[in-house]
Amino acid sequence: MSRLKERYLHEVVPAMMRGHGYKNPMQVPELEKLVLNISLGEAIQNQRALEAATNDLALITGQRPVITRAKRPIASFKLRAGMAIGVMVTLRGQRMYEFFDRLVNAALPRVRDFQGVPRKAFDGQGNYTLGIKEQIIFPEIDYDKIDKIRGLQVSVITTARTDEEARSLLELMGVPFSRE
Repeated sequence: MSRLKERYLHEVVPAMMRGHGYKNPMQVPELEKLVLNISLGEAIQNQRALEAATNDLALITGQRPVITRAKRPIASFKLRAGMAIGVMVTLRGQRMYEFFDRLVNAALPRVRDFQGVPRKAFDGQGNYTLGIKEQIIFPEIDYDKIDKIRGLQVSVITTARTDEEARSLLELMGVPFSRE
């Protein structure tokens, strides 16, 4: 069992039960899945960008990414329906907890001038989306082997019903939110 899963079971669940008045441990919200996404506008002209992003995401997550394709054509972007425009990975279970632990404890502290992640990035249903500007903050990425610095999106999907429940869950799991 991963370090973060043990922390969730032994520290987060009791604290959430006290703080939110849950009667049963099964009522406590938990992480459901993490979705990582790299969108590539440059993939229209440069197919190598897609390969590089796929390799980067596979290194970061330990899982092979899926190529996302355009749903409809956009003439001004020279985009046709079905063209490859990004890569994504969905993490669940053990891999999700291990990646989340690395994200919070190893990758985010490596961001230059880090002041914490924004508090307002919740969607109203208890899910949180975090934009990362550089994939090089992850220790798995070798800076000398990348062709271009790319950003990625990390969506944290929880079973929480409200943003307040999700915020307290993520704070207890170690997410460094910025001060107001």
